[in-house]
Amino acid sequence: MKTNAGRFFEDYRLGETIAHAVPRTVSGGERALYHALYPARHALSSSDEFARACGLPAAPVDELMAFHLVFGKTVPDISLNAVANLGYAEGRWLKPVFPGDTLRAESTVIGLKENSNGASGVVWVRTRGLNQRDEAVLSYVRWVMVRKRDTAAPAPAPTVPELAGSVAAPDLVIPEGLSFADYDLTLAGEPHRWDDYAVGEKIDHVDGITVEESEHMLATRLWQNTAKVHFDATNRPDGRRLIYGGHVISLARTLSFNGLANAQMIVALNAGAHANPCFAGDTVRAWSEVLDKAETAAPGVGALRLRLVAMKHGTEPFVTRSEDGKYLPGVLLDLDYWALVPR
Repeated sequence: MKTNAGRFFEDYRLGETIAHAVPRTVSGGERALYHALYPARHALSSSDEFARACGLPAAPVDELMAFHLVFGKTVPDISLNAVANLGYAEGRWLKPVFPGDTLRAESTVIGLKENSNGASGVVWVRTRGLNQRDEAVLSYVRWVMVRKRDTAAPAPAPTVPELAGSVAAPDLVIPEGLSFADYDLTLAGEPHRWDDYAVGEKIDHVDGITVEESEHMLATRLWQNTAKVHFDATNRPDGRRLIYGGHVISLARTLSFNGLANAQMIVALNAGAHANPCFAGDTVRAWSEVLDKAETAAPGVGALRLRLVAMKHGTEPFVTRSEDGKYLPGVLLDLDYWALVPR
């Protein structure tokens, strides 16, 4: 048999490292498609001249675009038979990615736990994206619920990894040469600097984007995310394709521009949960909360720890859970990340 049905839960082994197939050379065309899909507007990843004025050789691709590219490499080996992608932790962007770079990915299995129904289990992996010089450009942990091929197959001893609640501010990697000392607020689009934000502040990003089936399918194909729940409408009893979670992340990040236009670079992903499924026709809105602030050694550069919540239209902002502690049905995404902001 030459075809591959993908891995099921019982196929994973604790400690194994999986080298994912098909490296990908990043092009300017992919950047243009990314900006068309969402549309991303942060100046540092939009303008070579703006990036050079900030000490970089050119505009890097959006950090989430790099994430999607690496994530897509992992899907055939990690989540082809997924029920759902559940969460993220310990994510760090280690080097900017530029058009012309070639990315590949590898993942190490760090946790396994069968679900009580015996029909699926949760797999934890630590994934690294590497460039053509074998330099790590990003690293993150994610966990995913994967179907079993045979419900009678014996389950491995449960191993749940201990994960940090957040990336510590001193561990944030600031790109070499980055400086916001001569930062142009006018070109960036908003006047708000690091000092203008207060811990505990909440921002309603006001705008909304209605998800279209066509753009979701373009996104999953662009990032080569072949998970069956996104591609194959016969894979779910309700006949609906789940919107790729990364698509929701990028939509929410784009919406956050209104109020956080100067949060120019994502440098860490502390935690993240896809709280509820998103489908074509849903209108996505977003709000943010400032969780923490930190200084950095780079000239004029501060860091904000931000909580980004995406929700369906009609869901009240600034509320995520019901009295029983469960996510409200209209909450789609709950993301905790660090971003670099001019001081």
